[in-house]
Amino acid sequence: MANVLSKKRRVINYLSAGRGITAAEARSRFGVKNLRAMMSDIRTLVERYGNWEVETEETRNGGTRYFMRNNNGSRKFSYNTNGSRAVAVSR
Repeated sequence: MANVLSKKRRVINYLSAGRGITAAEARSRFGVKNLRAMMSDIRTLVERYGNWEVETEETRNGGTRYFMRNNNGSRKFSYNTNGSRAVAVSR
């Protein structure tokens, strides 16, 4: 059986290559119908378990473009014991 990547995995791979994506691009490239919800899941996954941060920028037409940036271990945030995000303390 062929190894088929999930839509979420394909979006993560695309973003980790340094590219940004909008909802329209995600729909046409990967068949993603709700990019905002998927990016919420991806943000939780990559920011909690990796050295990546999900960032956004507004497009000219008022949409959102998502990016993943490798922060090389220099996170600007940490997590509280209840799982909520907190500002990291510089040491």
